[in-house]
Amino acid sequence: MSRVENFLLGGRHNRTAVHVGLVNNMPDADMRATELQFAKLLKDSAGALDVRLRLFSFRGIARSEQARSRMDGFYDDAEFLQAASIDALIVTGAGEGDPRLQPHWQELTQLIDWAETGTLSTIFSGPAAQAAVLHLDGIAARALPRKLAGVFPAMRVEDDPLFFSQTLTMPVPHGRSHDIPEEDLGNYRVLSRLANGQVDSFTREPAGRSRFVFLQGHPEYDGATLGREYLRDLERFHGGETPEPPAVPENYFDRATENRLAEAGADLARAGEIVSQALPLQSWRLHTGRLFANWLTLVAAAKSRRATSLGVHTRKWASS
Repeated sequence: MSRVENFLLGGRHNRTAVHVGLVNNMPDADMRATELQFAKLLKDSAGALDVRLRLFSFRGIARSEQARSRMDGFYDDAEFLQAASIDALIVTGAGEGDPRLQPHWQELTQLIDWAETGTLSTIFSGPAAQAAVLHLDGIAARALPRKLAGVFPAMRVEDDPLFFSQTLTMPVPHGRSHDIPEEDLGNYRVLSRLANGQVDSFTREPAGRSRFVFLQGHPEYDGATLGREYLRDLERFHGGETPEPPAVPENYFDRATENRLAEAGADLARAGEIVSQALPLQSWRLHTGRLFANWLTLVAAAKSRRATSLGVHTRKWASS
């Protein structure tokens, strides 16, 4: 793939640019939507910061010719990250089940190892969070009895700069079939927890290394994503891939839409018609914007401190 330029997402008021890399590991059907979700989120959260986004993908992920053609000129191979002067990173998607069986597992682990010292902060979203914890500490996510799908209140359990100006409880979209229980996260600091006791977000910040932020949910989701996932899961049921039809995502549709979907049952055509006409309740968008605005501010501050520290060190060396 050809080398690509940054996408300018923020203002030009801040002299120090924040360079963010997005490693998009989603399959072809979801890749474009994920790219747009994060690009819009970063743009809306940048404020006066000069935020520049660069897109990456792993070579080991199978892509159709159509997908590769669209990616050409917009995406770089993740192997170029070390030379890309990235300040912060977002890694999303690693596939359901055991991530070690994914064809890009080795590329992902190499990226995680590099990001510990090569970035100021890295966000691992959804399955990528569970894959990263497996690589870092050998902690495997456990299969849930039933997929967790919907928008759920997450209560912050730690005072953290990521939650500046946030309420105590924040709605967060989740669409996952695996979970890392809190009792397994001894080397991590849990930041927020769902009402059912499951961990929503947590962090790892060894001294002198990048701050890793892990999100088991998907705060970046746009208003239509959970609806698309529901229909896809319904298709899998009809195709015999799952033994029972999916539950309607919780706290996502309005009550009338929920009732209509309940009446439709496993009728895929009827469910598709209902979902296409629905206006999901996007209760999480404001909170997600604040979360990422705080993250970008923290990255910019860390970059400024690093530049100051290097400047002082250089002046001392020159005068000695």
